[in-house]
Amino acid sequence: MIRVGIVEDQRSNREDLLTHLARYSEEEGVEFSTQEFADGADLVQAYRPEFDILLLDVEMPRMDGFEAARRVRQADPNVVIIFVTNMAQYAIKGYEVDALSYLVKPVPYFAFAQELRRSLGRVRQSMPETVVVNVAGTLTRLDTSQIVYVESIKHRITIHTLNGEYTFSGTLKAMEAELDGKAFFRSNNCYLVNMSHVTSVDSTSCTMVDGDVLTVSRPRRRAFLDALADHVGGRVL
Repeated sequence: MIRVGIVEDQRSNREDLLTHLARYSEEEGVEFSTQEFADGADLVQAYRPEFDILLLDVEMPRMDGFEAARRVRQADPNVVIIFVTNMAQYAIKGYEVDALSYLVKPVPYFAFAQELRRSLGRVRQSMPETVVVNVAGTLTRLDTSQIVYVESIKHRITIHTLNGEYTFSGTLKAMEAELDGKAFFRSNNCYLVNMSHVTSVDSTSCTMVDGDVLTVSRPRRRAFLDALADHVGGRVL
């Protein structure tokens, strides 16, 4: 779900942008959650960094788009800003607030779709890698960088994260496939370790950032050390 804020004082222009978003959603299969603001002042009042993309009008009666963008940037360095303007010469000022691009009114769908596609590319680059697990019938999305290690005991999987534990039925083999390419390595038949959270290694175990000590089996030790070296850079003896 991509969260989009539409900041535009003219209702007809807001409706045009909503229509373009709906068409893009239908054609590309991207889901959008939208929120509308009639002025830049409405946007910045109690602003929280909850949007992925802002479609921001330049000329508005109480607070123009440039001032609104400057205030947004103080709280949110990541949101993608696209200015929507009647005059292309305003575009150069957008670089002052790290705007991705601008669209000139009336906004044709083809130009809108091009800029939206580019914006989504930037959003996805900044998104954390995640994995979705089913815990007691509830789908939970976990940031893989927050996973310390995965533990398997009798077909029960426990994911230990920096913020808590999540337990559900499953296999370590399935979790290993799910986390392939994300810096995880099996230390033995019970543990899948996030190399980013290993603080030390000895002859039989590794210590994790949360203080847990996990067994590293003898057959896997050399491969484990090699994988750790590849992850941190350099050589582990």
